[in-house]
Order: sequence, then structure tokens, then C-alpha cells
Amino acid sequence: MILILLFLSACFLGYSNGANDNFKGVATLFGSGTTSYKKAISWATATTFLGSVAAIFLANELVKNFSGKGLVPNELITMPIFAISIASGAALTVFIATKIGMPISTTHSLVGGLFGAGVMAVGSQFNFEKLGSTFLMPLIVSPLMAAIASFFAYLIFRFFREKLGITKKTHLHIHEKQTPDIASLNMDHATLKTKTTMEATVNNKVNTYEGEILGLSSQKVLDALHYLSAGIVSFARGLNDTPKIVGLLLIINVIDIKLSMIIVAIIMAAGGLINAKKVGVTMSKKITPMNSGQGFTANLITGLLVTTASVHGLPVSTTHVSVGSIFGIGTVTKKADYKMIGKILLSWLLTLPIAAIISALIFKLLETFS
Repeated sequence: MILILLFLSACFLGYSNGANDNFKGVATLFGSGTTSYKKAISWATATTFLGSVAAIFLANELVKNFSGKGLVPNELITMPIFAISIASGAALTVFIATKIGMPISTTHSLVGGLFGAGVMAVGSQFNFEKLGSTFLMPLIVSPLMAAIASFFAYLIFRFFREKLGITKKTHLHIHEKQTPDIASLNMDHATLKTKTTMEATVNNKVNTYEGEILGLSSQKVLDALHYLSAGIVSFARGLNDTPKIVGLLLIINVIDIKLSMIIVAIIMAAGGLINAKKVGVTMSKKITPMNSGQGFTANLITGLLVTTASVHGLPVSTTHVSVGSIFGIGTVTKKADYKMIGKILLSWLLTLPIAAIISALIFKLLETFS
């Protein structure tokens, strides 16, 4: 029964992770108007799943890290209630954030769960040094690196775009607008005519790029690269996040790690398809407005950083890196919404302690009744 509970907890975590994280890789596709929400989430689902499958072969180090090995005594790792507490605490934290539209880090939630359940179980025997060096440092440094990298990358790309003679062209959304014509009011027959005017809506303007690259339309080349970069980010997220959840299932020896990866990948996909829209809108529309070139730059930086971290076993957060990259673009264009960034940063600060408290309480409850 306890092993079934552990498996269900891991599944809940996978679902919550997909709901909060799946759209982040394609947020710039939707935010820049390159594609619709439906097409963006479909592309995210497919590429995230491929990343999860690739994790079977490339991310074994992350599986070990998130089993708790090195943070707590080995005998605690073999206790199912320890893993259940971590998974449940992290899952509840991420699920609540998803419901209110805040893009938080599943990685951060898992670290909080590890900390809360670990300290509740072993107290001072918990390896605080490894927690700081292996887990917290990459989480703190990665968004700063992403913001700085995307800031300079966009400046470099803009420089070369201008040198190649590729210019930006703004298209406004022009439509008919009907307004009451007061002068036509006929009190005897109680009639009021309307007059039709043309209106250009600035809020729906679209930036495109004019010019050619190697004989091809620069906008078509950029759109293709933007889709590719979004796929890379989603692939990297699947590669980085799936092993963290599977690491909690290591103590169930009857389930093969490869099979666990596939099951978690399917559940993550379901979470993204069903519950991703609120977080998707926050990431796409509320941090900064962007065009396709800016979105491509942010995605490229995010994909490179997350993929590199995954291969080297560093548990960075795709959320932190992605938000950092988008914010870096907003900084260089001077259009970043600092109020929204403040709300996101507050949710990040609260993630770890909330997950730690929930996991600690669940561990104590399970320990009491087991």
C-alpha cells in the first residue's frame, strides 16, 4: 500500500510539473504572435516528451541527486515515506502555484521537499553543505546568467541584423469600428444611425523582418529558428525535469527506471495539455511584450543553459532560466513589467519554505501512523 502511495505521489508531481512547466519552452512563440496557444502547447508536448525519453540515456546523475543520496543517511533513502513526503510536498506547492498562474520551479519545490522531510527525519545529520553547493547555488545563479546572456545576445543579433540590411516592419491591426452618429438622431421615429470608421489597434501590432538571408525570406528563416529553439527548450526541460521525479522512485525496485521515465513523461504531457494556460499567459504576455526575434534569442539562451546543466548533472530550474532570459530581453527593450517580475520573484522566495513545511508535516504524519 505504501509503495502504491509513493507511485501516486510521483504521478501527481509529474502532472503538476507538466501543468506549470510544459508551456514555458514555447511561451515566446505564443507571446510574439508567431503561433496560436493550441499549436504552441502541441509543439511543447511533443518535444518535452522526446526530452523525457532522452533522459533515460543522458541524465542518470540527476536521478541520483534527487533520490536524496548524499543529503541524508542511506537508510532514510530506502524509506518510502521519505520519498512520499518529498513528492507530495513539492506537488502540492507546484499545483497551487499553477492554479494562480505563477511560474515557479519544480526543482525548487523538490529541493524544499528534500530539505523539509530530511531535517524532520534526521535533524542535524542533514548535509547542509551539499544542499548549498549542489542544489541552491545553480538555482540562484542560473536566472542571473540567463538574463545577462540574453541581454547581450540580443544586442549582438541586432547588430548583425542591421549590418545585413534586415529591417523591422510594424503591422497594425486595422479594422472597422462602428460608433453612434448623434447628428442622425431622429426623435420622431426614435432612430439612431451609426457611422463606420477605420481604427488601427496598437495593442495588436505585429513586427516582421524585411530582407533576405541566403536568398530566403528573413522572417521565414527566423520563424523556423524560433520553432526550433522552442523545441530545444522543451526538450531540455524534459531532459532536466523527468529524472528529478524518477529519482524519488528508485526505492521501488519492481519498477524499471526506463519504464518510470516513460510513465512520468506521459503524465507530464497530460498535465501540460490540461492545466497549462494560466502560467502560459503569464510567461507569454505579462513579463514583457516581444517580437519573434526577441523570443528566438530568449529561447536560444534558455535551451543552451538548461541542456548544458542537464548533461553535467546540475539541477537548474527551466523556470528560472526561461524567466531570466525573457526578462533580459525586456530589460534591453525597456519594456519589462517590473511589477510582474516582483510577483514572480516573491513566489520563488516562498516556494522552498512552503514545500519544506508541507513535506515535513507529511513526513511526520506518515511516520506517526506507519
